[in-house]
Amino acid sequence: MEAFDHLVTGANEYLTEWGLVPLLAVCGLLFTLRTRGMQFRSARTMVRVIGRSRSGQEGGISSFQAFCISLASRVGTGNIAGVAIALALGGPGAIFWMWVMALLGMATAFAEATLAQIYKQPNDDNTFRGGPAYYIQRGLGSRPAGMVFAVCLIFAFGMAFNMVQANTIADVLSSGHRVSPTVTALGLAALTAVIVLGGIRSVARVTELIAPLMALAYFLLALAVIVVRAPEVPGAIADILRGAFGLDQALAGTAGGMAAALMNGVKRGMFSNEAGMGSAPNAAATATVSHPAHQGIVQATGVFVDTIIVCTATAVMILLAGPSVYVPGQTTRDQAGASLTQTALASELGTWVVPVMSVLIFVFAFSSVLGNSTYAEVNMDFLGGGRLGRIGIRLLVVVSVLIGALAKLGTVWDLADLAMSLMALINLVALLFLGKYAVQALRDLERHEQRPEDARYVLDELPVRPRGIVEGVWPEHGATAAAPSAVQDPHGKS
Repeated sequence: MEAFDHLVTGANEYLTEWGLVPLLAVCGLLFTLRTRGMQFRSARTMVRVIGRSRSGQEGGISSFQAFCISLASRVGTGNIAGVAIALALGGPGAIFWMWVMALLGMATAFAEATLAQIYKQPNDDNTFRGGPAYYIQRGLGSRPAGMVFAVCLIFAFGMAFNMVQANTIADVLSSGHRVSPTVTALGLAALTAVIVLGGIRSVARVTELIAPLMALAYFLLALAVIVVRAPEVPGAIADILRGAFGLDQALAGTAGGMAAALMNGVKRGMFSNEAGMGSAPNAAATATVSHPAHQGIVQATGVFVDTIIVCTATAVMILLAGPSVYVPGQTTRDQAGASLTQTALASELGTWVVPVMSVLIFVFAFSSVLGNSTYAEVNMDFLGGGRLGRIGIRLLVVVSVLIGALAKLGTVWDLADLAMSLMALINLVALLFLGKYAVQALRDLERHEQRPEDARYVLDELPVRPRGIVEGVWPEHGATAAAPSAVQDPHGKS
């Protein structure tokens, strides 16, 4: 097992340093420039689009429901356990690099979600399916590459990431309430089975309710700490900035130095907000919308909520807790995780917050399991698994939750990192080739300057028609977008 851990860790470091970080930076900068900084100027459109969101035709999934599925997956243990681990390994400076990658990643998230909409196809359950595997096959004309991505995603989101979420829940219940991991594993597996066996519609209904509420409740708790310790907040922000550039060696994490801050900030930030990873587009594609750029803008907003708001609140709260909770360079990864965040809150607000945080962490992690199961199921459909394949994915999710609650934390995180890196590399390369269609969609949306929320994506009005889109999904001559059931050839063989 020790040799296996060493192999996985080495592969993670190599892929991150020589592949993932450069590609994330290139894609983020490229799409920020090509969209003229859409992440900084589309807030009004985002509010108006979400405000107009409603259930799609024929009972399809609404833009807001698709956003909540991805938010449920994004806002999870990456915001609680992941931030704590980033602080342990990379020091406070890791948070700065999480910010940088999130701001650039908003443009990348827009591109991948918009492409997922452009290349989506109807499914036999009256919803849409789509994501990187679909736009790789149709846009690049390579089904083998799409299949490789789908397999990586199923491993990551059907198994590895769900193990991480379950492990976090078990850690919190064990450290805070002395609940046996075995009891947690059995109870969590049973609850997961009840919901995920109902399919994507069941997941959409649950996440639509709990995802916004859990993010708001956690942020209010963190905000209470920040308000109480307001005079010390500038000092915490200063520590983040000094640590980011190695200006104060006392602020280095256990991995040491500016490079450690950069690498851990990028890895933990990507695990948290998923920009460029190729996961959230699987949820984005399920929405019934009139224009693909609508969902692109909405999904980009999820990156901002996840990292700039929720992750920052977690980091500042831990830094304000002081040396009794966290010491740069001394607090190790095994001492971090969700329990570190919970301890920081309790030290500031009192022990009453422990059961409240336990409930919140449980909901964060469990909602991520629900979102993850949707991603895996979409990609099983791409592989042609059909109804039996979907059932198999749902059972895999349940088993992964059971095993993850009992597994070693370090091994689980390393497996999740490796799966994430492989997925992201494939997706980012595809974005470099196909991103022009997402930029074109944004330009088309911006023609409707007065009422962008009413814009329609009409193929004959585009300067360049995207290659390989499914016939009938988007109107040719100004008709409204078709509902899934109205489109012919549901398996995308047109």
